Amino acid sequence: MTTETQNETLLVPVANPETAARLLDTAIDIARDQSMRIVVLHVVEVPPQLPLSEGDVLIEDNGGGVQFLDDTVEQAADAGVQVESRIRYARDTATGIVGAVDAYDADSMLVGWRGRPRRRDIILGSFLDRILAEAVCDVFVKRIRTPSTDINSILVPVAGGPHCELAVELAGTIAPQRDAEVHLLHVTHPDAQVSKQGDTSALLRDYESVFDDIDISVESTIIRSDHVAGAITDETVNHDLTILGATRDPFLKRKLVGSVAEGVGRTAASPVIVTRKAPQDEDA
Repeated sequence: MTTETQNETLLVPVANPETAARLLDTAIDIARDQSMRIVVLHVVEVPPQLPLSEGDVLIEDNGGGVQFLDDTVEQAADAGVQVESRIRYARDTATGIVGAVDAYDADSMLVGWRGRPRRRDIILGSFLDRILAEAVCDVFVKRIRTPSTDINSILVPVAGGPHCELAVELAGTIAPQRDAEVHLLHVTHPDAQVSKQGDTSALLRDYESVFDDIDISVESTIIRSDHVAGAITDETVNHDLTILGATRDPFLKRKLVGSVAEGVGRTAASPVIVTRKAPQDEDA
């Protein structure tokens, strides 16, 4: 497909044949709605004793080691999406992925997350933490733990901020592809002042306006709870997908996920996508 302007690029790093197809399901929804091209990336880690230029010796001679790349490309092509695959050699996975953002001029990235138990000083995983801290594009982190299901209802917890806005926009991208309803949820403290209710209602109206030109059903709900992550997690049982924005911990500058997003991501009943908006100059 030829256009006067270059399509935006969605970078999709893949490593596991068992989860690549599920990641591509979401990538296709994003790319098809936004007329983006998908670059499927596989990073090959090259040990220090080998120069990067000789990294191809680590790939099986018959190509079987990266056969799933061909399968993922075929999956996207069959869906009518512009797609290509790339193999990149690096000393570690995170370096290869972060470098690929510039190398392939990526506007956004969709990366998978297994949601394993957290280790000390590691939030989502060693390479995911680095991607969230260093990648200069929008990042979508999808927890891949359950088989893909039909998406009829999307839950979007909202609390303000650029990462939350990106979550709402992503819901507006995926929902029309799946003919799904969107449910905006705001959790407020039980002791919140009545004067704050107007601000909350205005916030929800602003987010609802994102869907004004999209033919989907949108509902908004306010829940009072002193445990935000727990209230959201309880609500995920009623939906097929949860999308929420990352939150920066004010005491830990490099912690770009936040306890709420991390907690929901690990315990939600539905698949989860955590969004992180590309950093601005003042965030550096």
